Amino acid sequence: MNINHHPSEALLLDYASGALGEGWSVAIATHLALCPTCRQAVRDMEAIGAALLEGLKPAPLSGNMKHDVSTVLSTPQDGEETSFSPIAASARPDLPEPLRRYVGGDLDQVPWRRLGLGAYQCLLPTVEDETVVRLLRIPAGKLVPSHSHGGLELTLVLHGEFSDSTGSYVRGDLQEADGSLEHQPHAADGEDCICLAVTDSPLRFSSRAARMVQPFIGI
Repeated sequence: MNINHHPSEALLLDYASGALGEGWSVAIATHLALCPTCRQAVRDMEAIGAALLEGLKPAPLSGNMKHDVSTVLSTPQDGEETSFSPIAASARPDLPEPLRRYVGGDLDQVPWRRLGLGAYQCLLPTVEDETVVRLLRIPAGKLVPSHSHGGLELTLVLHGEFSDSTGSYVRGDLQEADGSLEHQPHAADGEDCICLAVTDSPLRFSSRAARMVQPFIGI
């Protein structure tokens, strides 16, 4: 597997420091499960952060603050950080952790819903409502209607391949798109392209027909 498109250094740093929201973290953690280069980059960032913390002089805590900190550390947190796990060569699932936990299984267990734009989707439940997290399935050889973005969109290829004006994306590749990018993803011939997509605002479709059906499909 040859991964050529990676998250920005800023996204990896936010992930390593725990600053990303749940939806973005799922996308980055899933990419890390597939990409040894970015896994190592995150480990390096975490090691630097740990070294900096060790160099800080500890400050005494008040009695109330000690109690508050102890309570937080001993209480399980909803939507707690999703760690990444490299895929075992023998298992070869299509969906690595942590994504499998959100889906409840592998790709053969995904309840696809037809979008009406030549594609299918499956919305994934999250604790936080900052983002919408979904699986997208583009049939082989099909085009997604041309669109731009009202905010940030992370698209991670899990199966198959798609291409647009920025290049070709295969399993493990992650595209980071914002309002400056208008594109029309095209699934490669031969097999459907399945992606994990995380957005924080609706897409901005170029065609009037796509905009008319957009309220009914929630994308």
